[in-house]
Amino acid sequence: MGSTSNSLNKGGDNFKKLYYDSDVTKRNRNGQTSSGLYALFLPMEWGYEGFIDKYGYPVFDSPQKAVEGIDGEKIYTGVIEHWENEVEGLKNDSDSLNEYYRQFPRSEKHAFRDETLNSLFNLTKIYEQIDFNEEMVSEGYVARGNFSWEKGIKDSKVSWIPQKKGRFYISWVPPKSLQNNVLEKNGIKYAGNDGLGAFGCDSYDISGTVGGNGSNGALHGLTTFSMVSDVPNTKFFLEYVARPQTAEIFFEDVLMACIFYGMPLLAENNKPRLLYHFKRRGYRGFSMNRPDKLKNNLSKTEKELGGIPNSSEDIRQAHAAAIESYIEEYVGKKSNGYGNMYFQRTLEDWAKFDISKRTAFDASISSGLAIMACRKHFYSPTQKRKLKALDFSFSKYKNEGIRSQLIK
Repeated sequence: MGSTSNSLNKGGDNFKKLYYDSDVTKRNRNGQTSSGLYALFLPMEWGYEGFIDKYGYPVFDSPQKAVEGIDGEKIYTGVIEHWENEVEGLKNDSDSLNEYYRQFPRSEKHAFRDETLNSLFNLTKIYEQIDFNEEMVSEGYVARGNFSWEKGIKDSKVSWIPQKKGRFYISWVPPKSLQNNVLEKNGIKYAGNDGLGAFGCDSYDISGTVGGNGSNGALHGLTTFSMVSDVPNTKFFLEYVARPQTAEIFFEDVLMACIFYGMPLLAENNKPRLLYHFKRRGYRGFSMNRPDKLKNNLSKTEKELGGIPNSSEDIRQAHAAAIESYIEEYVGKKSNGYGNMYFQRTLEDWAKFDISKRTAFDASISSGLAIMACRKHFYSPTQKRKLKALDFSFSKYKNEGIRSQLIK
């Protein structure tokens, strides 16, 4: 049985939304789903041609003795083993493997995979990680909650509060010794754990929009490679994709997360209200300057607020390349297991990412900035060394007689 879902940009995304709006386990008190329909998924093994016995039942597992099929042919192998053999044969061809999953799905996630040709990144690795998260480790590895000021006093210490409907998802909490690590120099506060990790942020300036729609604010935290035993290496530890009632709530959420983890922030500066919020509160030291320019070459606004523009084509390409390289190195199946990227919304956002429509992918923007912030040395401009010839020579003298004479 093949999948009837098209690629996401050819109607598949709308069908996916309709399917999940028809979840029979999520009905109102009148017994209806939000769509008014009931969703039903049949895995491919229930109707795969050539593996139905003469009584009309699927042959799931390989029988000890051959079974007569509905067409009179003998069935020696079960449909599940046949499917696994096909998958094993395509493991070195990621595009064909992804298409096989789409055409012959054994799970809902298989059915709603996008076409590889439509994705900028390695879909096989992304979906390997998504499947692994769902089936193996997602439960208990990600906590949900919010940050708050201790006793409600701003600019004091920040606490993590687990909440079922919290806006933050985290997969790592730093030890007490690293929490709220803030340094102060000349009245400006700096991140005390700079070098252990960084945040990337896709902000917004306007609280409300016409019709109540608008892109979400997004924040991601990523650790760097370090020798500190209590800090995981190169791991996304925080995901925030939300649009609170006011922009000020979002700004404060971002600020509290940075303070709690004691890590700096790289944000887009084309929407500067977040960066002004940091500066007004004395946290300009938390806002990173763009890594691709020397400090003396920054504009007046960039020196004042920090941040990085999203208008430059070079920046856009570097941003996409940062995500691509991270996926290749740290996402999906590895020789020693699977990656530790546990945030499903971000993985799904990467799968749909379109570099020509970047504003629609909040999670991809902020996660890419977090990668760039942690790899800022990759983008540092190199100064050309200028060697200037010194214009001088040694004088020579003729040493004859009582006095030496200069040789001209």
